[in-house]
Amino acid sequence: MAEKTIQIDSAIFGGGCFWCLEAVFCRVKGVQAVTSGYAGGQMPSPDYRAVCTGGTGHAEVVRVDFDPAEVSYGDLLAVFFAIHDPTTPNRQGNDVGTQYRSVIFAVSGDQQLLAQRAIADLDASGEYADPVVTEVLPASRFWPAEDYHQDYFANNPNQPYCRLVVAPKVDKFRQRFAELQHR
Repeated sequence: MAEKTIQIDSAIFGGGCFWCLEAVFCRVKGVQAVTSGYAGGQMPSPDYRAVCTGGTGHAEVVRVDFDPAEVSYGDLLAVFFAIHDPTTPNRQGNDVGTQYRSVIFAVSGDQQLLAQRAIADLDASGEYADPVVTEVLPASRFWPAEDYHQDYFANNPNQPYCRLVVAPKVDKFRQRFAELQHR
């Protein structure tokens, strides 16, 4: 019996604090790995302290490694847009600064077109009162965040930020995307 070959694609999303995005995307069926990190800046080897100043140009992002036979990039985009506010430039809730901007780093031309189409569709739908400000940029170098940021929600579920900010986003995902959850 031949072993099934899995193709893995990657997507890079920034939508506020990476802890929120990681906690949601790790629950999506077909997602093989989610890594919190930084992208889009000028500083080589950025770290959390430097990125938090807002001066490096990096955004807090997650790299989502997924099996496109199980979940489509379009589905990942739908989740991404549902779990953060794509209409607020450089902010998500109380997290303010360019590092918290809404951004998609497209790793292919197809991803760029799908992201731009998703934004146009959201704007046309009237779902949001304000226009979507999510940037769509070609993928830049991805820098994994420090180890203590990985699996942060899973490792710190009772931390106040996790209870007040991350958990509601996970709950929203569970309610809105039952068909995309791991069984």
